[in-house]
Amino acid sequence: MKDEVIEINPEKVSGMPVFAGTRVPIQNLFDYLEGGESLDDFLEGFPPVTREQAVAVLKQAKKSLLKETAKN
Repeated sequence: MKDEVIEINPEKVSGMPVFAGTRVPIQNLFDYLEGGESLDDFLEGFPPVTREQAVAVLKQAKKSLLKETAKN
């Protein structure tokens, strides 16, 4: 797995955050989970994304949320 999990490039998907090395927006992962789909469903629908990448993004989101909550 690459060191960078999230890539933001104005030349890819209008600069939306995507999984590094793909054109799959990070938002798609959250949309799937919010819609009641499983991580496996997401990975099946977006084969360029690895399980390790998806889990790393979820861990980053968790860490960010917990850090923000601790500030308040």
